[in-house]
Amino acid sequence: MSASVTAPVAVVGPTATGKTALGVALALALDGEVVNADAMQLYRGMDIGTAKATEHERHGVPHHLLDVLDVTETASVADYQIHARATIESLLARGKVPVIVGGSGLYVQAIVDDLRFPGTDPEVRGELEQQARVHGTASLHRRLAGLDPAAAGTILPTDTRRVVRALEVIRLTGEPFSANLPRPGAPRYGTVLVGVDRPVAELDERVERRVEHMFAAGLVDEVRRLEQRGLREGRTASRALGYRQVLDALAGDGDLAAAASATVVATRRFVRRQRSWFRRDDRIRWLDGGAPDPVAAVLSRLSS
Repeated sequence: MSASVTAPVAVVGPTATGKTALGVALALALDGEVVNADAMQLYRGMDIGTAKATEHERHGVPHHLLDVLDVTETASVADYQIHARATIESLLARGKVPVIVGGSGLYVQAIVDDLRFPGTDPEVRGELEQQARVHGTASLHRRLAGLDPAAAGTILPTDTRRVVRALEVIRLTGEPFSANLPRPGAPRYGTVLVGVDRPVAELDERVERRVEHMFAAGLVDEVRRLEQRGLREGRTASRALGYRQVLDALAGDGDLAAAASATVVATRRFVRRQRSWFRRDDRIRWLDGGAPDPVAAVLSRLSS
């Protein structure tokens, strides 16, 4: 199967919908290569718990931006944007179709939208955090509403981290925080956005089976190995679904069955947040991951 597609294709949507397999199949059909857009698959050694495609499952398709960070390193969307765009531009220059695959909405957005990442200043941030502790986040939110009503309208008055960040950016740049938010428009590189989803009940069942498989395949041993490499101290990696629950169990009562159940609950909750995030983007063309031939469905949409 082949298709005359030159623009990148992004396969997005909630966890456990079948994005990984579809992405590989599309890369094979389009003479493309996969670009990872899953924040946790950036980490070396985090294989089982992130459902990272094995070499066999990749079917010889090159994968980019996998296994590029140690678990002690903090993942940065700003850094990812630089490397992902360079990778995509290199692939396009070689006549390859970049197939972007992942469920980390902000990472996908960092590729396809004009998303800017202003710098930070620890002193300014520390000052604002101290003000939040003393006067309350709501007080800072009222200040933000006076400086940038558009930004205040998108941030909850209780969200200290985001309120502080917005005020920090305003202080550092002299611009409204909302000036750094992406503007809706045509995706960069002409990227075609394909969303993969399934009915809620079916996806809940798939999540449960997925977690059962991960624990049976050795997730606990994987966490133990990574703990020796600093996983527990990693600011980003230690919060990954499954890994956090196992780390908590190992540091507590050792109840791994409870850790598995907690992972199912947390993953289902995460799936709903992912769906909400991606459904806001009306540029995405949705398909049922359980369709008889999703590859043919995508190719048909690409050629229409």
